[in-house]
Amino acid sequence: MSHQTGIQANAQLQKYFSKCREGKIRLLKVSIEDEQLTLSSHQPVKGTWEQDFDKYLPPLIVEDLPCYILYRFDSTNSLGYEWLLLSWSPDSALVRHKMLYASTKATLKQEFGSSHIKDEIHATVKDEVCLKGYKAHVSGVNAPAPLTDREEALKELNESGKGPNYGTDARQSTMGGIAFPITESAKQGIIDLQRGSYNYLQFTIDLEDEKICLAKAANISLAELPSQVPSEEARYHLYIFKHTHEGDPLDSIVFIYSMPGYTCSIKERMMYSSCKGNFLELIESMGVLVSKRVGVDEGKELTEEFLYDEIHPKVNLHRPAFAKPKGPPNRGAKRITKTQSTQ
Repeated sequence: MSHQTGIQANAQLQKYFSKCREGKIRLLKVSIEDEQLTLSSHQPVKGTWEQDFDKYLPPLIVEDLPCYILYRFDSTNSLGYEWLLLSWSPDSALVRHKMLYASTKATLKQEFGSSHIKDEIHATVKDEVCLKGYKAHVSGVNAPAPLTDREEALKELNESGKGPNYGTDARQSTMGGIAFPITESAKQGIIDLQRGSYNYLQFTIDLEDEKICLAKAANISLAELPSQVPSEEARYHLYIFKHTHEGDPLDSIVFIYSMPGYTCSIKERMMYSSCKGNFLELIESMGVLVSKRVGVDEGKELTEEFLYDEIHPKVNLHRPAFAKPKGPPNRGAKRITKTQSTQ
């Protein structure tokens, strides 16, 4: 998590954020002025979000000056309309300006409401601040992740007819374990976690269909976390651990692998163990930065102290005194050296 600057939205902008919930505003431009987030410009809804995009966004861009643009889609979620957060940070801008805007973005999202933001884009050239550029961004996000060297090798084997034929929805066995596909609800849960809709997700493996499924998505307190861990079944969990370290507030995403003793079948134990690595790779390929991976037998292990120590291990500052090595054995009797007397 990036360090925040302490810059806050001024009263006018906070008031306008509330007005945005009414659904009549298509766009607002936010700038940093006098160490405050300030409303620079706004536009009403005229056509569809696609029709308004090129009409409103490109004219707001200043060549060398970063800014934020919040743009309203026509789609909604349970909280209201969904928004795009565009961060304009051209390469020609001053470095200190780019750093200031990058460090303040988290504050803007928090004050506007991160759960309202459906998508984000970081633009550095004007070609990215148009409907065509945004759709290219969406296509890039939805495109499959680049293949690893190992996956490239498997692909070549498949195409040459020398290897097995892997379907997109079939399980894949790799040198790193087994890669089960995940359901659409599991993918959506991961996306919702990124957006701030939930702080806890639980996943289970359907051993018959060989898929990873979303078992639960919720907002829970840290005190409720231990009770989420089943006592007789294995699970994967993602939890956003909110805490403070050295004065900085942090939201650390923890991946938890729970395996309760030997109450699970051998097959279940093997599947959860073998799928863990590839499932983690998939989660991180979707843009989720996992701060720590932990394994537990029981839910009661998941205390605040345990998670904090896992993420921020204590450094042992004690340095043991240097121990003089022993001399070689059987060196013989100690020699006596006579001192010569002076006459």
